[in-house]
Amino acid sequence: MQASQSMSRNAPRQSMKTQGNVIGRASRYLWNYRGQAALPYVFLLVATLSQLAVPRLIRSIIDAVTSGVIAKTVLETLDKIPAAMTAQAMPKILGFLKYDTSWTKEQLVTQLTADQTNAPTLLIQAGLFIVGFAVLRGVFAFLQAYWAERNSQAVAYDLRNDLYAKIQRLSFSYHDQNQTGQLMIRATDDVEKVRLFIGQGLLQLIGSVVLLTATLIILFSTNAQLALATIWILPVALILFMIFGTISQPIFGRVQQKLSALNTILQENLAGIKVVKAFTREKSEQVKFNTAADALMAQQIVIARLFTFLMPLVFLIANLGQASVLYVGGKQIILGTLSLGEWQEFSMYLMYIFFPVAQLGFIITQFGQAAASATRVFEILDARSDVTDKPGALDLPQVEGNINFENVTFRYVGGGDPVLDQVNFEAKPGQTIALLGATGSGKTSIINLLPRFYDPTEGRITIDGHDLRDVKLESLRAQIGIVLQETTLFSGSIRENIAFGKPEATDEEIFTAAKAAAAHDFIMSFPEGYETPVGERGTTLSGGQKQRVAIARALLLNPRILILDDSTSSVDLGTEATIQAALDVLMQGRTSFVIAQRISTVMNADQIIVLDKGQVAAIGQHADLLEDNEIYAEIYTSQLIGDEK
Repeated sequence: MQASQSMSRNAPRQSMKTQGNVIGRASRYLWNYRGQAALPYVFLLVATLSQLAVPRLIRSIIDAVTSGVIAKTVLETLDKIPAAMTAQAMPKILGFLKYDTSWTKEQLVTQLTADQTNAPTLLIQAGLFIVGFAVLRGVFAFLQAYWAERNSQAVAYDLRNDLYAKIQRLSFSYHDQNQTGQLMIRATDDVEKVRLFIGQGLLQLIGSVVLLTATLIILFSTNAQLALATIWILPVALILFMIFGTISQPIFGRVQQKLSALNTILQENLAGIKVVKAFTREKSEQVKFNTAADALMAQQIVIARLFTFLMPLVFLIANLGQASVLYVGGKQIILGTLSLGEWQEFSMYLMYIFFPVAQLGFIITQFGQAAASATRVFEILDARSDVTDKPGALDLPQVEGNINFENVTFRYVGGGDPVLDQVNFEAKPGQTIALLGATGSGKTSIINLLPRFYDPTEGRITIDGHDLRDVKLESLRAQIGIVLQETTLFSGSIRENIAFGKPEATDEEIFTAAKAAAAHDFIMSFPEGYETPVGERGTTLSGGQKQRVAIARALLLNPRILILDDSTSSVDLGTEATIQAALDVLMQGRTSFVIAQRISTVMNADQIIVLDKGQVAAIGQHADLLEDNEIYAEIYTSQLIGDEK
């Protein structure tokens, strides 16, 4: 837990370079779809070029209208100028209109007539081009959005699958240190934030860069003086957004932590709803949830406060830039060096600078959220499992069931004293080994070490002479049948739950296992028989029924090694006797480890191992232990007296 908390605390303090690296790593998932990953960017380029063409067309419209109006006015004026004054007026008129001052009146009239005549045609042509480019932009913008969403969903699919697969492979010690709610929020909300940036933020970033670069080229090539008057807003805005990104990213990390804490409380409360209601703790649980919700809301308000400050500042900078254009452009219009169409074109292109600059605020927000979430996702993907197949591990051959614990010491990660201390014993093939002892004596730890849920801290465990660390986990666990004390069933039918470890099992095999576990009769009493849904965590079945289904699930594997962790604890005495009789037959020829609270269920075991504070206090059979071991005799006596009462 400490390691996990440390990672969560450190993640929000990442540098911008580290954030970029983690987003780059997430973006590399697009490489799995490289055939289609480039499509949104191709469509983006076409849509952006279509957008860039519009201001030039609007300039053409305004200039055409202006030229037509001026031509009409000048023609009317020429008709009113006396012939004697025409020669004197011509140079001034030609200079004002920016025509060759050597033109004659006839040449000027011809040009003005053409301008007036062509104005409606030019207006219609420019309008049609604008509509055409709008349609083109709309089509390619749709294609861009569709393929970007499709690609981002594919990345999220891969990320979630990788997360799920990694969580499945991580050792029990990792799950001991991390809460279920924390893992759930990383596989859902955190992945979604990464997906949104890859599908939207990254594309918007590329689009903003393309639009900004192309616009700057056009502005400087059109009117460098006017462009220089407004270019100052770019470095100011970029510095502002960098400051905002540095401040906001740690806050986004804390928001995700608070969200995880809230989700953990919700998950634990729903899982333990019966306990909450049984102890009338609804109000206190509500207070706990409200506290977590308040903490989440407080962090989100901090983010909102930052945005409340940032966005007006962005628009202030944009308006100052617009004011610069109005001032410098207005002077050029007055001096006659800038036409109305050119000014309008420049103003529209200037908006193409303001828009991507303002959009950077949202992109940086998404980037900060995605970087924080990606870090949390990769913390899991990079987590190292304590129990893995070592290089060169071999498949465990079909075992006989000879098991040796050799000087086994075990302590949980972060624990203090060992829960098992120098444990030695041998279980021969076909023997039934009963584990007895007080709570905390180490019984469950022994059966957790057998299928390598954990590895010993010291010593080793062998099966038929094979060190468990030298064989592949899958081949080991495939030969061990387990019925844990906490029965876990999955949503689905009873048949599916029995066949969980062997989905290809025939109905006959399932029926045989169910009969052996004394489950067949109660299953057939349901209207749907083996197709009866068990509900979430088996809620539609009683404790005893769930236990018998779990036993049938283990027996279906026909394992050479059988582990029964107090497997009859949830059944009545009559059912226990029925199950025990079946188990006595089934355990023949198998090496079986049995944890039981009642000595009566293990009196006939080949070996009874008495544990005390993690050490083996005694090993023997019932009669010998009753006479020679004080702990065993005390347990027996207390249960005997309890049964008599």
